[in-house]
Order: sequence, then structure tokens, then C-alpha cells
Amino acid sequence: MSDPHSPAPGPAAAPDPTAAPDPTAGLIAAADAHSAHNYHPLPLVVAEAEGAWMTDVAGRRYLDLLAGYSALNFGHRHPRLVAAARAQLDRVTLTSRAFHHDRFAAFCTELAELCGMEAVLPMNTGAEAVETAVKAARLWGYTVKGVPPGRARIVVAAGNFHGRTTTIVSFSTDPEAREGFGPYTPGFTVVPYGDRAALEAAVDEDTVAVLLEPIQGEAGVVVPPPGYLAAVREVTAARGVLLVADEIQSGLGRTGRTFACEHEGVVPDVYVLGKALGGGIVPVSAVVSSRAVLDVFTPGSHGSTFGGNPLACAVALEVIALLRTGEYQQRSAELGAYLHGELAALAADGAVRAVRGRGLWAGVDVDPAFGSGRRVSELLMERGVLVKDTHGSTVRIAPPLVVAKEDLAWALGQLREVLTG
Repeated sequence: MSDPHSPAPGPAAAPDPTAAPDPTAGLIAAADAHSAHNYHPLPLVVAEAEGAWMTDVAGRRYLDLLAGYSALNFGHRHPRLVAAARAQLDRVTLTSRAFHHDRFAAFCTELAELCGMEAVLPMNTGAEAVETAVKAARLWGYTVKGVPPGRARIVVAAGNFHGRTTTIVSFSTDPEAREGFGPYTPGFTVVPYGDRAALEAAVDEDTVAVLLEPIQGEAGVVVPPPGYLAAVREVTAARGVLLVADEIQSGLGRTGRTFACEHEGVVPDVYVLGKALGGGIVPVSAVVSSRAVLDVFTPGSHGSTFGGNPLACAVALEVIALLRTGEYQQRSAELGAYLHGELAALAADGAVRAVRGRGLWAGVDVDPAFGSGRRVSELLMERGVLVKDTHGSTVRIAPPLVVAKEDLAWALGQLREVLTG
């Protein structure tokens, strides 16, 4: 579907000199004065958004090619999601898990069905869901597999990004995310991403799980070699080890399928979901698995005050309904083919060094001689296109799945002009 609210491509015209002063600089300065400096955002201040477009405080409009790191798969303020949230706001928003509420059963049932699983443990953020999966895998290892207490190990991949808690950064290989936060949590073995032999060698009698992103987002949208995920599934099944798929960024339509694992016909033991599950409205995450895995938890052994709250469940239920139509997966597949075709042409022309990705998700490596990924992002921002850099010279492209093809074409034209002059 095309975005019915998509304006003509391109940023707004230059402001009227008689209009009120642009408040951007003052707002950024105030934010810098009173917030922690753990982000380096692009110098714009968003005031409104709809569909795939955002408008800043000065009235300039931008095409969003980041989509909140996949949290906005369905675009900004999708009418069905906003309606679901508004209706729930008039009823009840939070009970805590001390009580049942009337949206919880439907949320768990429908999310389990979407995943082809049996049970759901809802949380809020992606990092919380990963932490929950780590705890579930360890507890399953001790109570079901019979690993001696304190010896459970989880195999992870170099280049991973699973969140920013102290446990998660303990097995990160990104110095920027890891350094300075020790002492680090033990119990993890890091192997090269995409290397079956290394992974197989790392699995031993104390291994309880392999935790992987089917596509590594923060690393630059790194797609593993063909057959790798299927090989990991084969190894884990043969060795009695859980396969935990972190589909927080790659899942829920981003790659042209509901889950990125589907591209290799792989069904993991555990899905870790987040971002798009909350529709860009509220943080919603979940661990979805079998009863055999999630039943290791008992009352009091794990929890979350806000996890599975009524507002979150109402929005997530509408997200699941949108996914069941198949429309968004199809749009991602079709527009993704167009996106990667255009980016491949840029690579062939020598404008970029490499392009990776799947569906409406791409990592573009810019020639460092041209400039950094940050510089490319700034130049595109000036032209009304928003992307985000990572790891020096890489730019990530991940528009909302509702983006109109003509708008995407316009944005890719801006990228070509920035890179080729």
C-alpha cells in the first residue's frame, strides 16, 4: 500500500524570513544542557510524523529511512494502531501482573500462534527480552538438560548487538558498547558469525543455548552465508542445545517474511521479539517458546511490572492483526527487491564499496575516501532524507514498510547525488 499521507518528495521550501525564528538550535542546546550525552543525534528536532514522513519544529519535512531501528515497521502513527491505543486508554492501561486483565490472554494466544509456539513471556524492551531468554536458557539447562549448577554456557556470535545491560555487553565485541562496564558476566563463548565449524566446536556438554541474530543489524546489516542458520539449527538439535533467535530488529516483516529465520526454513526453539511489536507507540517485547522451556519459570522467579500491560497488549494485538494480512511482508519483499537493485547499481558505479541486506533493510559501506557514514547522513538530512550511520563508514537504510515506492525512489536519488556529486 502506498502511504496515503505521503507529501510530495523533498524537504519543505526555505522558511519565510518574516516567520518566527527557527527554534532548532535552542532546543538542541537545552537538551545538551540537561540530558546525559550517551547519544549523538543528527541536528534536527522532530515535532510531528505520519506514515514514512517526519516534520521538524521549523516545518521541514524528511523521509524516514531508519524507522526507529525497525520499531516503526508500520510507520508513524498508523491509524489502526493509534485507534487501538486510544480505545485502550479509555479503559485501563496498567494492572501489573498481580492481577489478570482482559487483553492478556488474547495477546499471548495470538502471538504464540503467529510464532508457531506454545507460550509467551512478555516484557517491555528488547534488552529485557534478551535477558529473559538468557535466564530461561540457563534455568532450562539446569532443570531440564542437567547441566551442573553454575556451569551453563551460551554461545554467541562476534559482531552481535543484543542490548546494553551489563550482562549483554559482557559478550559484546564492540569496544564502544563494552569498555568501562566491567566486571563482566561470565558464561558466554563468542565465535565468528557465519562460521559453522567454529560454532560446532564451541558447543560442549555445558552449553545450554546458541543465541544469534539471523541478520546482524547494528554490525551493518550483516547477512550470514547461505545455509548458515540451517546448519546452526542442525547442530543445536543434534547436541540438545536451544537455538535462540533474536528477531528484535529482523523480525515482524522487516526482511520480507514474518521472521528472518524463515528464509532458511528454520524454526528456533526461542524467538526474542521487540521493537515493531509495540507499533512505534509503546515498548513491547516478548520471549516466545515451548511450554518445556518457559515452564521452567515459577511464580516469583522472574517478572516485570509493566510487561504485558493492557495498553501494550492492545497495541501488540493490532500489530499481530496487521502481520496476519501478509501485506507488510509482501511490501517488504517487493520494495526490498527494488531497493537492493538500486543499491547494487550504485555499487557497480563505484559510489559505494559494498551493500548488504534483505527486504527493506540494507547496510551501505561508503568509501572512506568520500567521508564517514555520519557525513553521508548529515548530507542526506540536508536534502530531506534521514538515515543513520554505524561503525564508521556504514549507513543503514530501513524505511517503514508503508513507504511509497516513489518516495523511496526519490530518496535513493538523493543518495546517488550525495555520493556521486
